[in-house]
Amino acid sequence: MKKYLLLLLLAISFVSCSKKVEVTGKVTGGSPLERIEFIEGSGVATLPLINIGLDKDGKFSGSFDAPKDGIYVLSYGGKQNLIYLKGGEKVNISGNAQNFPMEYVVTGDAKTNNDFLKQTQRFLQSYAQKFNMQELVTKKEPEFLKAIQKIETDLSKNIDEVAKTTKADSDVIQWKKNDLASTLLNVMAQYKLNYGKLTNNPSFKVSKIFTDYENKLQPNKEDLLKQSPSYRNYLLSSMGDEYMKFSATKMKTNVDATTAEIFADFLNSKKEISQLEKDYLLAYVIAQSDISPSADEKIIAKVNAVIEKNIKDATVKKDIQHLQFVISGIKKGEPAPEPALEKDNGSFKFSELKGKPSLVMFYASWNPYIAESTVSVLKDVAQHYKGKINFVFVNMDDTKEQFTKTHKALLNGLAGTNVYANGGLASDAAKKYGIYGFKMPSFILIDKDGKIASKPIYNLGEPEFIEAMTTLTGVTPPAAAPQAELKMDPQMMPMQPEPAK
Repeated sequence: MKKYLLLLLLAISFVSCSKKVEVTGKVTGGSPLERIEFIEGSGVATLPLINIGLDKDGKFSGSFDAPKDGIYVLSYGGKQNLIYLKGGEKVNISGNAQNFPMEYVVTGDAKTNNDFLKQTQRFLQSYAQKFNMQELVTKKEPEFLKAIQKIETDLSKNIDEVAKTTKADSDVIQWKKNDLASTLLNVMAQYKLNYGKLTNNPSFKVSKIFTDYENKLQPNKEDLLKQSPSYRNYLLSSMGDEYMKFSATKMKTNVDATTAEIFADFLNSKKEISQLEKDYLLAYVIAQSDISPSADEKIIAKVNAVIEKNIKDATVKKDIQHLQFVISGIKKGEPAPEPALEKDNGSFKFSELKGKPSLVMFYASWNPYIAESTVSVLKDVAQHYKGKINFVFVNMDDTKEQFTKTHKALLNGLAGTNVYANGGLASDAAKKYGIYGFKMPSFILIDKDGKIASKPIYNLGEPEFIEAMTTLTGVTPPAAAPQAELKMDPQMMPMQPEPAK
């Protein structure tokens, strides 16, 4: 009996500590070419946690580890909305393709919390129609503060009333209150920034009453920092003028300095700011500025050095380093990782191709940029460099059955090795090469010794690709460099996604 009780307690403990979120649902009228993604809404490096396909009936299912209980971004068809999720939940989401995910219905474990979000948001949308931002930020300070305080009172009252009727969890209620505080703080930051300009009063400074109210809205800065990108935006706005002056001085002596280097120096000069605040703000700025597909090796090295030296929080550092890896790729000269790959009739390793350089393409049949033009350009490239380089096409579809259909249909007549990454975007290959939906199709070059010879490439006409191909093959490029219609959007999440309806 005691043994049974112990096993039962262990089972309960395991379930309650689970981070796994199981998601099912249906998008009526949805297309198998569109994908559903979930993104952690409070992180500094907002990469999708899962990428789920729809079947022919619009149904979908999947599961992912939730880094924390809180707000997530639900993405579909280029549109985004918020959803509140907790580890261990089983969630069903449904909607119509015409307005999904701007409108959706949640059932299952997450229903209560998301009903709370939906109802508070509806009230906010109706309430916001009463205000004109231009008019609000030109009010005299006492009138402005009176208006802000009324907004806080009215919206806080609604939050409490809806919380009582929906019986929402305390953590989602607190998140909503923090979100309200962040919103009000951003309005106050706009007032400080614009009132003097709009009223021809350049010497205007806010009073102590104003700053006291700002402080009242943020009694726990650490929670706000961890939960709210909007709050980080407020902090950055508050130090904007001071930073611009600091940056201008720095650029006079170091014109090649990156934003990451200058902002890190600026934060280091601010002794009153906590290390955690510095970590979040620096990572936030780096993610928005210096991490870019177009960054050269020198910039990448500088940014990596800033991250390593200045960011102390382990989670923040890990997230921003992973984003850098995903966007910038594996460092040139490093051995190409050997992921688990399959051919139609057996396994495959990149090392099988040593002795000759290789052009590797990562793609999926559902990606909108895999089209006849891409294949046409690849055929031209293959013909021009014929015999000088291997071509490997790594398929990231959800199943091997899809892979078999895809490579025979899309890549028909294109000479090369067709392989499948088992599990698609959840595969070993995706992890080792940092492949996400927004990065496909993409290319990398591997030299004859099995080492990485290029960063990720999204256009076969870009100079870096042509230069690398010439170096690897000894063949000069064609007179008119091929241009593939390939695109990559590194903006995983807007600064402030549309809240749930």
